[in-house]
Amino acid sequence: MRWPVAAALVAAMLAVQVSAQQVSAQQDQARQQEPFEPEGYRTDNYRAPVPATLEGARVLSTAEAETIWRSKSGAFIDVLPRAPKPKNLPAGTVWRDTPRKNIPGSLWLPDTGYGALPPSMDDYLQRGLRQASHGDKAALLVIYCLADCWMSWNAAKRALAYGYTNVAWYPEGTDGWEQAKLPTEEAQPEPRPEQ
Repeated sequence: MRWPVAAALVAAMLAVQVSAQQVSAQQDQARQQEPFEPEGYRTDNYRAPVPATLEGARVLSTAEAETIWRSKSGAFIDVLPRAPKPKNLPAGTVWRDTPRKNIPGSLWLPDTGYGALPPSMDDYLQRGLRQASHGDKAALLVIYCLADCWMSWNAAKRALAYGYTNVAWYPEGTDGWEQAKLPTEEAQPEPRPEQ
């Protein structure tokens, strides 16, 4: 009778060990599939999981972003895209922009998070960052969009490339902000250059 009990215990221990190895292998595989930082800018599929890091920038949680916002120690920059009014609309056609609520006090610079920017949009982003930072490249800039949005990652990386040294990327953006029941306000973008 002891022999069948011992055999059952050994089998159970082996099953637990195999199960633990499978879980470990699944975790390793998940880590390998996490989005990694590309060498350049993300140029497609902008609404997809983002990396956990941005080299040279601080990555903020919602609580950290809220602390900066409440202390007014950084400039918040929203880079959510907005479709421009089509130039060839028939006369009398009503155009309604999609409303945007962002973090109060933010500067909205739409369309500045694409992987490639035309010169006019690159200049628009640089002017917006100068405005937000009051010309101080060491000023704290908090750049965001929505959760799982590469636009904010690209824009924050671009700010670093322009020489800004205190860039914070808030990857949860307004989705995380609203989920935490923090205030938002209706926003209007900074006027864009003609494209």
